[in-house]
Amino acid sequence: MNAVEIEEAVSALAEQPFDPAAFPYAFLEAFGNKATTLKRLRAGGTNKSDLGGVLQTNNIHLATCPVGAVTATLAALKASPATTRAKAKFILATDGVDLEAEDLLSGETIACAYPDFPDHFGFFLPLAGITTVKQIRESAFDIKATGRLNRLYVELLKDNPDWGAADRRGDMNHFLARLIFCFFAEDTDIFPVRGLFTKTIDQMSARDAADTHAIIGELFRAMNLPYGQRAAAKIPRWADAFPYVNGGLFAEGTAVPRFSKIARTYLLHIGNLDWQKINPDIFGSMIQAVAEDEERGALGMHYTSVPNILKVLNPLFLDDLRAKLEEAGDNPRKLLNLRHRIARIRVFDPACGSGNFLVIAYKELRAIKAEINRRRGEAGRAGPDKPAQRLGMH
Repeated sequence: MNAVEIEEAVSALAEQPFDPAAFPYAFLEAFGNKATTLKRLRAGGTNKSDLGGVLQTNNIHLATCPVGAVTATLAALKASPATTRAKAKFILATDGVDLEAEDLLSGETIACAYPDFPDHFGFFLPLAGITTVKQIRESAFDIKATGRLNRLYVELLKDNPDWGAADRRGDMNHFLARLIFCFFAEDTDIFPVRGLFTKTIDQMSARDAADTHAIIGELFRAMNLPYGQRAAAKIPRWADAFPYVNGGLFAEGTAVPRFSKIARTYLLHIGNLDWQKINPDIFGSMIQAVAEDEERGALGMHYTSVPNILKVLNPLFLDDLRAKLEEAGDNPRKLLNLRHRIARIRVFDPACGSGNFLVIAYKELRAIKAEINRRRGEAGRAGPDKPAQRLGMH
């Protein structure tokens, strides 16, 4: 199982009614344990727990407990001689209300409400033999979003097979880009009301999804028009709350695939994620991972991570800029000269793909510039210096 599949399985487990007896085995199944392995654990032959829980040698010791006893149970698991003998890497305790766990090798712990434990699925990835844990844990919410988008994509193709053809791949990518923008916008104050896009679709479209495509199309049409042009275009009142979005994202028609009831449900589930926690650095990679058959489901495993991008950008120019910043100290003139130097930097990626290198380069340059402004007492300063900073995307 890859990280996306594990996240989906863990999320499905958390959505089910809590069953204390079944949870340990369902949890292990979500991380790729085979039916034969679970059968032996259930029978007691390989279960080494001395606390009435489930102990898998070289893996995890977990137990369910009465409500309110999670912390005490976790402590008992840690103190258990069986945990030590079996060389367990993790311990986990839950009462169906809260969940606590500890990585016994690093000492790192998590504590969360039971319904939220899928947000921490990356913590347990060593249980599935996945060792690239740091990168994937840092992108846990990204993986969750991509998994949901993947489900939506597959469901849409069932009712719109023509959208899966090679000549319409661009249309599907464009549609997904618009959706992702709207999900980010409604959770990051770009739209005037939190959750505006998702709530509008939920309230205005029929439960059987017969008109979901039309509702989304009207929202896209509204976002392509300045407010002064909307009356003539007969934009519905419920769509008029959406701001005009320049840059052409909504300019090339409003084609939207038809939705089934299931696809509509998936869309609402995606919108109800907290997109503030999702990394915009992988905007393009989300689309790529969902819409390309050979890449689908591999997010967190295939895209260029931020640490790897910085391995390229730091020695190219970022390390030098940070050294100059350190050298400038609080000298206003040196800081101003450095800011002017940053304003003249051009970043060009001739094969930028989803643009991750350019996005990270921009964010790092902006961070250095923000520190310059802070040291100069201009923390609230807005706008670039002249000439304008540019990043080349082709």
